[in-house]
Amino acid sequence: MHSDRGSQYASAHYQALLANHDLVCSMSRKGNCWDNAVAERFFLNLKMERVWQRKYANHSEAKTDITDYILRFYNGERLHSVLGNLSLSVFEQKMTANNLLLCT
Repeated sequence: MHSDRGSQYASAHYQALLANHDLVCSMSRKGNCWDNAVAERFFLNLKMERVWQRKYANHSEAKTDITDYILRFYNGERLHSVLGNLSLSVFEQKMTANNLLLCT
């Protein structure tokens, strides 16, 4: 369970609640706001590109649609500028091919 370093998340009560549910706490380092930047950007993209564009009838419909967004669109089609405007799946395929070439 990732959170910021807010006092409510660092409290003994909250930490005990996580432990009781077999969850591990993950927090940014003190004074380092960049630890969570990648996750925050992903969730912002998810909301802007998908969730806020839809009206879900129920939880099941939302879960199915969001799973489709992540697996088909975000990983398979969406271009990522940090990856040279490749999708995650194409970038991964290229990296795998390069690693195989380096290992032979």
